[in-house]
Amino acid sequence: MEKNCKIHECNCGASAVIGVLLMFALTIVSISAMLVYSVPMISDLQDSAQAQKIEQGFTILDSRTSKVALGESPLQTTSVSLMGGSINVNDDTVDDKSSIRLVITNLTNPGSSEEFNCSFGTIEYTKDNRKIAYEGGGVWSKYEGSGGAVMISPPEFHYNGETLTLPIMSITGRSSSSGKGDTSIAVSSDNRPSILFPNTSISSSRTNPVTSDKVYIYIKSQYYDAWADYADTMIYTTATLDHENTTAIIELDVMPPMGTSTLTNMIKVGVVNTSSPLPIYNFSFDLEAENSNNNGLNPAKYEIGATSGTKTLTYSLAKKSGANQLEVHVTYKDTAAGTEYIEEWEGVTTYPVSGSKADQYATVDFLDPAFMMIYDPPGTDGASPDFSWNTSSPISELPDVEIYITNASFSMNDLTQHYLKLLTKDGAITFDIDGGKQDPVDYEESTITINYDGRPGAITYLHVTRNYLDVAIIN
Repeated sequence: MEKNCKIHECNCGASAVIGVLLMFALTIVSISAMLVYSVPMISDLQDSAQAQKIEQGFTILDSRTSKVALGESPLQTTSVSLMGGSINVNDDTVDDKSSIRLVITNLTNPGSSEEFNCSFGTIEYTKDNRKIAYEGGGVWSKYEGSGGAVMISPPEFHYNGETLTLPIMSITGRSSSSGKGDTSIAVSSDNRPSILFPNTSISSSRTNPVTSDKVYIYIKSQYYDAWADYADTMIYTTATLDHENTTAIIELDVMPPMGTSTLTNMIKVGVVNTSSPLPIYNFSFDLEAENSNNNGLNPAKYEIGATSGTKTLTYSLAKKSGANQLEVHVTYKDTAAGTEYIEEWEGVTTYPVSGSKADQYATVDFLDPAFMMIYDPPGTDGASPDFSWNTSSPISELPDVEIYITNASFSMNDLTQHYLKLLTKDGAITFDIDGGKQDPVDYEESTITINYDGRPGAITYLHVTRNYLDVAIIN
């Protein structure tokens, strides 16, 4: 019994020692695990804190550079901490991947299109996989492998849906610095920006209001995706990405001029505001007969038509028996609904023609609320005769009504308001005039009056300057 008790006491002592060892081992393992996981986290936090400090420094640099560019100060100096990284000033001789190109396109007259290309250059901080840069009046940050660039401070790109103001910041100078201390970046300018648009001394087409059809802005940059994100956050712009060429592409419709002007065989109409029940204010023609035409203003066929994608609208004018009056037909079709889906209307009355032969004249008002139209679609089996009069969709627009053959309760104003809303859903349109074999209209003497509520977002005025910034790093 005594021997057994001693043996039992020895076992108890051994168990206590083993328990202490196990606890010590678990502590070591826990500490090791904490070190394994926390050291990278601490390192990441340090990197993030350093990046934020650099970003703050570049934001201050951006603000001070704007003062120089806008003529508020001839020179500004900003101190930035290097923290083991490097800063490089890259002008266009070094950084050919930082530029902006504007293309002002005239689809109806390509010869009057305009294009100009300017380099941005960059002031760029680099450490390991992190890049922070001043470019185009903004500050951008990029961490390789993190999924793309982000904007820290917005660029000099100002668009309110009507006017685009674009001061292009072009960096000149080449210098660099690296290490762990601080460095200073000096920015100066002679405050003599080059006026690129409007500028008729460069080209007679560079005038305001803009008379082209489209404005394309191509921004080539290492931070192109952040540029696109910025464009998407603005109310009236969107951007597409060309990943292969690291380019953000911004497309703007141009608001055509309104008012009364000399008639041409092409009539531009911008995107109308579909939220307005009656967005078209004026759409009328004062037609004068061509002097050498003994038949006067009595065409066998005179068509004013526009196509937008799958949609086509045509106003057809022709002399009626007895002459001195113009009958009108309105035809609308959309092949997206079906090739046989056609809406056709005929005037209940006619437009009168006054005068005699070469002195004849007529006013054709496509917004006359008293000029009634009768619905007379072609008898096509299976086609919905009033497919476009429905709830708002790609192929239809309010009011949601059912129209029967021989319905005569809609006016020319009703039709024009409805069909122009549909036709301009996807952008500006151009009406082409086909006067037939013998066009009876004197275009130099005839006029058109058009006014409407344009949808916000179409550009009317463009102001572009190139501002040169001389940048140097002072160690």
